Amino acid sequence: MPVITCIEDLRRIYERRVPKMFYDYAETGSWTEQTFRENTTDFADIKLRQRVAVDMEGRSTATQMIGQDVAMPVALAPVGLTGMQCADGEIKAARAAGKFGVPYTLSTMSICSIEDVAENTEKPFWFQLYVMRDEDYIARLIQRAKDAKCSAMVLTLDLQILGQRHKDLKNGLSTPPKPTLRNMINLSTKWQWGMGMLGTKRRQFGNIVGHAKDVADMSSLMDWTAKQFDPRLDWEKVKEYKRQWGGKLILKGILDAEDARMALSVGADAIVVSNHGGRQLDGALSAIRALPEIMDAVGDKIEVHLDSGIRSGQDVLKALAMGATGTFIGRAYIYGLGAMGEQGVTRALEVIHKELDTSMALCGRKSVRDLDRDILLIPKGFSGEWE
Repeated sequence: MPVITCIEDLRRIYERRVPKMFYDYAETGSWTEQTFRENTTDFADIKLRQRVAVDMEGRSTATQMIGQDVAMPVALAPVGLTGMQCADGEIKAARAAGKFGVPYTLSTMSICSIEDVAENTEKPFWFQLYVMRDEDYIARLIQRAKDAKCSAMVLTLDLQILGQRHKDLKNGLSTPPKPTLRNMINLSTKWQWGMGMLGTKRRQFGNIVGHAKDVADMSSLMDWTAKQFDPRLDWEKVKEYKRQWGGKLILKGILDAEDARMALSVGADAIVVSNHGGRQLDGALSAIRALPEIMDAVGDKIEVHLDSGIRSGQDVLKALAMGATGTFIGRAYIYGLGAMGEQGVTRALEVIHKELDTSMALCGRKSVRDLDRDILLIPKGFSGEWE
């Protein structure tokens, strides 16, 4: 068993064990990948203030996200095709999250279905909704999430139009993988991954195949998906989905203060400051740089969570100290899942928790509820001074 001390250790194992097309699917951004890179590198510009001679006994990372008790303010973000990173990946990630005491968010574009995850886990999970043109399908999907006792709906707002990711196009990404010579050679070297996939019946989009009209198999799915992301999504539709859902609503994909105000006006319970991990609008601000302006606009009126770029507990600490009440991790837990399955997701959470707890203590704070900007050194103009 390798010694895992940081998320990067998991990423290196993940890269060795998972087929290239699925590694690239996770570890890529759109166009030039500027935003993808800056999501992580911009955290380094924020420094921490070390404080000493403070009683650090009895520390706690426990808090709440949308009224739900959490062991630390970190949720597992929705990631499409998680079940292709590791067999039954969504079930394994949800189990690890439940045992650790943090929320898991199931993607609409998951391999394991809502029902699969509900039947194989003990803790309620969140469900992430992509808006499709087929309104009957969406209505039934929302009802399926209700029936599965999902405790929140995360409505993604920034995928009306699909951003271009060069690596996915070059790899011919699909599920199941396209049988090109290059893909078959690469797949043949990933025996551990392959054995897992041979041992599961879950190899297609479980929330869609057999549920959407005229989608009975993978070939019909690809045509359906290409036409279904709805560019007509607007704030009136958001209100309608809130009415249909009737429970806790989190709006993901907010990167502008005006959009944050709109999210507040439609009655969302929380917003997620996110640029989709740098996978949509390349050249947009990193999530951490966008956070201060959004906090100034709505931070005292609604829960603000941060997604995109978090790879460590120190990143979580910085986001919380800047005002966020919660954070989401995507790639960090996917690395763990692809590297070591459920155990790897648990290890990713342990690493982040350890870094968060230790760094918080060295900054002189005993609880995540007490974090504020006083523990940070933020460069002047960090959020930008734009004309």
